[in-house]
Amino acid sequence: MSEFTAVITGASKGIGADLASRLIERGYTVINISRNASDMTHERFVNVECDLLDPEAVAGAAASIAAEHRVTHLVHNAGLIWPNLVEDAKPEDITGLAQLHLGSALTLLQAFLPAMKEARFGRVMFNGSRAALGVPTRTAYSASKAGMIGMARTWALELAPHGITVNVVAPGPVQTDNFWGIIPKGSDRESELASKIPVGRLGAVEDVSNAFLFFCDPASSFVTGQTLYVCGGTSIGMLSL
Repeated sequence: MSEFTAVITGASKGIGADLASRLIERGYTVINISRNASDMTHERFVNVECDLLDPEAVAGAAASIAAEHRVTHLVHNAGLIWPNLVEDAKPEDITGLAQLHLGSALTLLQAFLPAMKEARFGRVMFNGSRAALGVPTRTAYSASKAGMIGMARTWALELAPHGITVNVVAPGPVQTDNFWGIIPKGSDRESELASKIPVGRLGAVEDVSNAFLFFCDPASSFVTGQTLYVCGGTSIGMLSL
């Protein structure tokens, strides 16, 4: 049995899938929670199908995982954008993404926390977004991603005495399905956007996984409550999608 067990929401594709494979290479057991099962097969990879927009389904999945595994790492990676201009934004957009990005994370952490406290070790991470700083058409998305930062800082203060760190990785424009749903792949918009990024390119999923691997490391015990922007410099300059 491996020493560490990581629960990753949305590990069926993109950043989550890349991080899952890299943690498995390091000897972790990885549990994916997503609406659709991953194609990955490995003796230390477990699929749990669950719609994170459904609070009751999340609670059931969390309880089931906690009963069978001693979770040491929680990476809340799953996310949706639901873009629209403020004139078209709806209150239910905010409540929906708040459940996905915040409420489901709370339910999962509460289920895994007893084992982490008993072990006096835990790593809790959010996949945030550069959009927490503001991006047009992101009323609900930016609000919920900004909420991650505040919630992570609060959890970091509460859980530090128990050896549990809580941090946020906040990607900028990264080549994932969510990104291609907004910016057509191979389009002039893609090229124009890449040219405006200070480092001169779009991000890759590996860029984001690298940051998560740092926060996952037991040696990173003196870093908590932080938000690391993996954004090619866009968090310190102007960017419009």
